[in-house]
Amino acid sequence: MRKIIYWVHTSVDGFVDGPNGEFDWPVMGPELSAYSESLDRRVDTLLFGRPVWEMMVGFWPNAESISDDPHVTAFAPFWRATPKIVFSRTYQGDEWTSRVIGGDLRAEVTALKERPGADLLLTGGATLAAELTELGLVDEYHVAVHPVVLGGGRRLFAEPKQRLNLRTLGSRVLDGRVVVTSYETAG
Repeated sequence: MRKIIYWVHTSVDGFVDGPNGEFDWPVMGPELSAYSESLDRRVDTLLFGRPVWEMMVGFWPNAESISDDPHVTAFAPFWRATPKIVFSRTYQGDEWTSRVIGGDLRAEVTALKERPGADLLLTGGATLAAELTELGLVDEYHVAVHPVVLGGGRRLFAEPKQRLNLRTLGSRVLDGRVVVTSYETAG
């Protein structure tokens, strides 16, 4: 069965974005970029909640014309070529959306995981990740903690309804500043 891998950047105080939704604080050095690219090689489908999708689709289709950052130039072609699923009850999709899932989350995602193929990468955000976590559908968590205190925003795990026990797979400091820890669900 395919796994859902949740890849997310967070602040030291546990926020995935700032008080006004800002996401200008993650710094992608070469080691962090390489880590991200290693996750990309494991997957054949990208998953997004609508808020993250709107941010992604506003940048990645033409990313190389906006930035010459090595991470951007490496990830942009992968992003464009990889099927992308957006989760939303109101969004109809766009030219970059391969599919929109808005129905029974448990049934739709379970069916998606049961299809043949590589793993699925859920990138960023908090709401969709929390819903999938609550349903027991996320298999791995890869959390990059950046050395910044944001003081507000959306929490990485906003008020979970139940305890989630995880097993640590590994942890390391990348680029001398970002701590990335990977976990799998325990039990």
